Amino acid sequence: MTISLEQLSRCTVAVDMGAARTRIYIKGSGLVVDEPSYAAINRATGALLAVGTEAERMMGRTPAHIRVVRPVGAAGINDIEMAQRMLRYLVDDRIRRAWRFNPSLRAAACVPHDAEPLAQRAVIDTLAGVGARRVLLVDTLIAGAVGCGLPVAEAEGALIAVCGAAMTQVAVLSLGNVVAAEKIPVGGYAVERALVEYFRTHHGLFLSAQKARSVHERLSAAVAAGERTAEVHGRDVITGLRRTVTADPLEAERAACTPMLAVFDGIRAVLRRCPPDLVADVGERGVMLAGGNAAMPGLEAMLREAARLPVHVAEHPGVAPILGLGALLNGGTGGFDYAPEEVSQTPALDALEYDELPEQLGHDEDGGQVMPERERSRSGWQRAARALGVGRDREGAGSR
Repeated sequence: MTISLEQLSRCTVAVDMGAARTRIYIKGSGLVVDEPSYAAINRATGALLAVGTEAERMMGRTPAHIRVVRPVGAAGINDIEMAQRMLRYLVDDRIRRAWRFNPSLRAAACVPHDAEPLAQRAVIDTLAGVGARRVLLVDTLIAGAVGCGLPVAEAEGALIAVCGAAMTQVAVLSLGNVVAAEKIPVGGYAVERALVEYFRTHHGLFLSAQKARSVHERLSAAVAAGERTAEVHGRDVITGLRRTVTADPLEAERAACTPMLAVFDGIRAVLRRCPPDLVADVGERGVMLAGGNAAMPGLEAMLREAARLPVHVAEHPGVAPILGLGALLNGGTGGFDYAPEEVSQTPALDALEYDELPEQLGHDEDGGQVMPERERSRSGWQRAARALGVGRDREGAGSR
């Protein structure tokens, strides 16, 4: 089924649940939530102790009875119940009250290109569980391109790479649709693992993933400043004691960026499947990088050298997909706005086959997912209030 701008403009909430961060956009309010996709729970009681930044800080520092989890992985939401609890915790009282008295809440969500039916269903179930009456799914590549200001609705080729924490998606877009796309299973987490492995192998030093992230930033700053050495602190792999080593920042940065060379392979594969005229457009415009990992030091220069194409990083790469989805909710596509009378004649923004979803929820006249009849028998605001925890003790409220 095809989703049009008119259908998206009826949505009031946009959600982008990524492996690294969860972002929520409210029409009229803008970006209201931008938090890490982490949750801390008590193993014994199951109580939710913290989410977002607070839970991320607990990673690697918790006692045995506390566990820090990631409800979203590379393939999408892997724990629907925990994802729902995380969303309820993240939205503030103002947003919760607005949702409570909106029985026909429509939501839009970003999903990876060619997401599996079960992954799509997981997103729908998660948002339905926090009060959404109808859910529209939009390709992350389309939303990211709109957020970057690319002319997605025009008859021109635009190449975008959305670099996430667990996955990188590359696509050529034209006339509001994906012409060719590739998903590469590397991202920010792969960079962290490569840096951890480099220091373990070459320096006998163990770094945690959290530590590797800050070390990478410090090494990149040293490279930019022209420094030949940099001190790195970690744990000795033999003695287990704290140790400081002196590393070559340029060598370490190259080791960290090595996994991202797979992005170049994805770009090459995509261009091979495109018509020559679109390839010519890409040659002039270049590659646009979006996503939280797009601003990784060294990535832009590495891709420019490997692909021999102009490479640009979006002004706000991390939030480009959610801001693009927000622009679609407001009836525009970044640099190209549709007049109201032209909306019904605009090209499709994304072809999404809901027929492939297992155990369909059903569709309304707008193409949204509709809750089953047994759920519709309840009044909308009561269902939303129950899902959001209104009128009862909030989970983990005492620990916030």
